[in-house]
Amino acid sequence: MRDCLVIGAGPAGLSCAISLTQRQRSCLVVDQGCIVNSLHRYPTNMVFFSTPKLIEIGGTPMTSLGERPVRGEALKYYRRVAEQYRLAIIPYHRVTAVAGHAGDFVITAQDRYHRPQQWRARTVVVAIGFYDLPVLMDVPGEDLPKVAHYYSDAHPYAGLEVAVVGGGNSAVIAALELLEAGARVRVVHRHPAVSSGVKYWLRPNFENRVRDGSIIGHYSSTMTAITPDAVVLQTPQGERTIANDAVLALTGYRPDFPWLEKVGIGIDHASGRPRFDPASYESETPGLYLAGTVTAGLHTSEIFIENGRHHGELIAAAIARRLDS
Repeated sequence: MRDCLVIGAGPAGLSCAISLTQRQRSCLVVDQGCIVNSLHRYPTNMVFFSTPKLIEIGGTPMTSLGERPVRGEALKYYRRVAEQYRLAIIPYHRVTAVAGHAGDFVITAQDRYHRPQQWRARTVVVAIGFYDLPVLMDVPGEDLPKVAHYYSDAHPYAGLEVAVVGGGNSAVIAALELLEAGARVRVVHRHPAVSSGVKYWLRPNFENRVRDGSIIGHYSSTMTAITPDAVVLQTPQGERTIANDAVLALTGYRPDFPWLEKVGIGIDHASGRPRFDPASYESETPGLYLAGTVTAGLHTSEIFIENGRHHGELIAAAIARRLDS
């Protein structure tokens, strides 16, 4: 019986575990992927918008070679912090059920080979984020092997006709790196321009590449079908069928709402926001807490590492009060 089991080994989940450890509370962290799994899935050469100080957890300083850290530096930092605090982390176990009640929860999970595992804990923190479920386009051919919903490296696409769907940071980064690697790139976006949230140091380069034709932009357009050798676009000029070798559908990600409700977390279906006490982050189920981006529901841009990392301190204090009462 542990004082707490944290579901999710991202920055918010690790922050919770560290804060609990600092309060001399026993804690176990379980994740369906690796430690900071969402950051691991970021593009290989991604540069963070935040400075090192703004993504620190546990009071452990982070350093980087540049003004902003890159993906590899962040992965190394979070591994090092977990080791420093000797956090008990069990990776590659997907939690399938949370039963019981405050003071005696039973958490059931499966490993990668579908073998069951169970733990008991007095409290539970859900810090699963939203990066594991892509928003699908729901078009014919989306399940073809040439379609990917995550982008990591441009090299495998060298010399190919690649369509990037989306207009956020991920799509812009992918398009620029693909161009540099020698791919022929089209960006398909349903709005008249890429998102206003695109990093300021990326936007001018991307817009110049579209302007000079190095990247072909299909704005106010949608992809309606995918075949082994082509994609079908609905554009302001009408339907177009374009030769294609690969599709990167970088259309965003969403929380796993059915899973959240299954483990006892109430959801406002209009906003996707879980119902919880903003002072303690305790859900409607006593002893079950929420941390990180999952608290924002569909508004995923509201909570990120910079502010989600502070949830751990508030939740640890609330759990300590509960256990001491």
